[in-house]
Amino acid sequence: MAQADAVPVSGPQRIVCLTEEPTEVLYALGEQHRIVGISGFTVRPPRARREKPKVSAFTSARIDEILKLEPDFVIGFSDIQADIASELIRRGVEVWISNHRSVEGILDYVRRLGALVGAAERANAYADELRRGLDAIAREAAALPRRPRVYFEEWDDPPITGIRWVAELVRIAGGDDVFPELAAEPLAKARILADASEVVRRAPDIVLGSWCGKKFRAEKVAARPGWSAIPAVRDGELHEIKSPIILQPGPAALTDGVREIARIVHAWAARRA
Repeated sequence: MAQADAVPVSGPQRIVCLTEEPTEVLYALGEQHRIVGISGFTVRPPRARREKPKVSAFTSARIDEILKLEPDFVIGFSDIQADIASELIRRGVEVWISNHRSVEGILDYVRRLGALVGAAERANAYADELRRGLDAIAREAAALPRRPRVYFEEWDDPPITGIRWVAELVRIAGGDDVFPELAAEPLAKARILADASEVVRRAPDIVLGSWCGKKFRAEKVAARPGWSAIPAVRDGELHEIKSPIILQPGPAALTDGVREIARIVHAWAARRA
């Protein structure tokens, strides 16, 4: 009897992930065997740090170490990694730099990455699961008697406001971002506050801080000139959200990140019931 033909394995087999979100997605899809290198900032899933060599930061990478891994595909994110990408391309490596900045963009990213590794069906199911989780949080938020005004700060010196997916997750969780016009800007330099006193004028009820790479210091924020007049400062509503669960444009933000925002918003509402 003739032996059945083996099913060909599709997609790249040796992937280097320059940021955390492709690593988290590939593990969630059961495709982690394809990963041969990861970002040193990767914390999700925890086992990835134990299992995979760390070959990059966010704005820099050990190009020679990456090449030793013989990748057939490298995945990065945004213009910030353009120099890394261009060097790898010059060295003959295929590179995908995603540039999604919204909740829908993150969900689409999950679907596209799944399709690239021959796991489109699992990726679609995973994206649908993430969407259902967001819908459930939005339904709970709809029951709140009042929506707080929220200032999200992703860096302190100079102050940089939250990117689009963060503003959207704040809205899903029951709040309203006080700088919606800046959230639409894809580049961090366009979200720098030229005048920090504008936060005072917009009077947020909650301040959320996620300073990438360092601890949020609520006492330093509260001590800024004139900020004592802000309702969030007056009421002690200054909260840190750990950057790995909100500043990575991947599943972490759509699960743990948005749930943490929702927890803070609901607690704020309960204290005013």
